[in-house]
Amino acid sequence: MASESVASSSTFKKIQIQRDDTTFDAYVIGKEDAPGIVVLQEWWGVDFEIKNHAQKVSQFEPGYKALIPDLYRGKVGLDVAEAQHLMDGLDWQGAVKDIEASVNWLKENGSQKVGVTGYCMGGALAIASSVLVPGVDAVVAFYGVPSPELADPIYAKAPVQAHFGELDNIVGFSDVKTGKALEVKLKASGVPHEVHIYPGVSHAFMNKSPEGVQRRKNLGLTDEDDVAVELAWTRFRNWMSRFLSH
Repeated sequence: MASESVASSSTFKKIQIQRDDTTFDAYVIGKEDAPGIVVLQEWWGVDFEIKNHAQKVSQFEPGYKALIPDLYRGKVGLDVAEAQHLMDGLDWQGAVKDIEASVNWLKENGSQKVGVTGYCMGGALAIASSVLVPGVDAVVAFYGVPSPELADPIYAKAPVQAHFGELDNIVGFSDVKTGKALEVKLKASGVPHEVHIYPGVSHAFMNKSPEGVQRRKNLGLTDEDDVAVELAWTRFRNWMSRFLSH
């Protein structure tokens, strides 16, 4: 897998982060003393695709320090059943604590401002961090909304930008109705916010590596739209630079 070897090459530095009485691995890439961005995994775990995203994020102007916390503690789902099992087994409150520890690590290691982004499960956790994690300066979430029991976006404290595919059919998590309900809550929260819906694309439309495209096809997600992906990245860049630049 060519793109995997690129993404997991020595450009990533593996570190350990301590929180409470537990330690977890995280992967850091990018520019020292730059604004930080915590990049949160899909339900698959820390695999090639999330590393591709983090690598891309780190290279956006003016340069970012991207950090992927390993929320699954080394486990990766290779098929839907495994990924579902891992996500079902996730301690979501614990994952929020991992995010908080990651944000703090970046702030203690040269990042004056720190954003959080995530995809699928990570998107839901990114929005949760806007409610529950002090010190988050901006959030960009891709196709995921947390359960109100975990975090109600009406209490968001950091600016949130969210992206959804019009054809996404994961009801109550990332379908259009859920995206629109999120927008209502964010409006009530009073934080700066944007909710974007992309016509003609379904769940996980940002996954563009050859392996990621193949995996989506295996799941019946055959849409590919480079224009939508590029537009979403442009909006991501503008949002992060607006709230994270010094």
